[in-house]
Amino acid sequence: MAAALKSSSDNTAISHPAISICWSSLFSWIWSRESQKEIEKEREACRQRTTAFQRDLEAKYHAMISENRRAVAQLSLELEKEQNRTASYREALISQGRKLVEEKKLLEQERAQVMQEKRQVQPLRNAYLSCLQKEENWQRRARLLLKEFEAVLTERQNIYCSLFLPRSKRLELEKSLLVRASVDPVAADLEMAAGLTDIFQHDTYCGDVWNTNKRQNGRLMWLYLKYWELVVELKKFKRVEEAILEK
Repeated sequence: MAAALKSSSDNTAISHPAISICWSSLFSWIWSRESQKEIEKEREACRQRTTAFQRDLEAKYHAMISENRRAVAQLSLELEKEQNRTASYREALISQGRKLVEEKKLLEQERAQVMQEKRQVQPLRNAYLSCLQKEENWQRRARLLLKEFEAVLTERQNIYCSLFLPRSKRLELEKSLLVRASVDPVAADLEMAAGLTDIFQHDTYCGDVWNTNKRQNGRLMWLYLKYWELVVELKKFKRVEEAILEK
């Protein structure tokens, strides 16, 4: 009888496969539900991390903007101070330049008169040409000297404006310029030492941060170089005039 019951039970299990299918479906449903919960949980954690990261980026961005605004305001204030400080030097040099131009015009008029007299007196004409040739040679030497000083001053200002080049190199260039201005006869005649000292003390202008053109650095130095060029031109005619009057 037991064998008969077993046989009957086995036949019942075999004849009802729907029971196995139901258990499989139930397990899949439970597994899917738990997986969905894990996915939702991880998705929420990811959203929170993303939100926190976004808030952190926004805070850093606003902090950077505030810092940049403060830097721009500080630079604008320093630029305004520099412009005010150099304005007086520029105005003085411009005024002196105009005065030199007027003096040059006067000398040109006097030279025209001298030329008229030389046409009447041949020896005086020869003397004038000789003096003029001599002073033109002096003028060429003076212009060459100014070109050399311009190159060194440009390099000096570039070092001053650089964040990486050593200060000692700039001081060495300044010292060499002052020494040459003292011993060179042409530089001494132009009284360049005082102007160089003024440049070293007050010319602090630099181009913008991304500037790569050395000639955009400095302001006072360029005014002095122009001033010295006018002095060279003026002295040439004055020296010619003095030489003619002596003869």
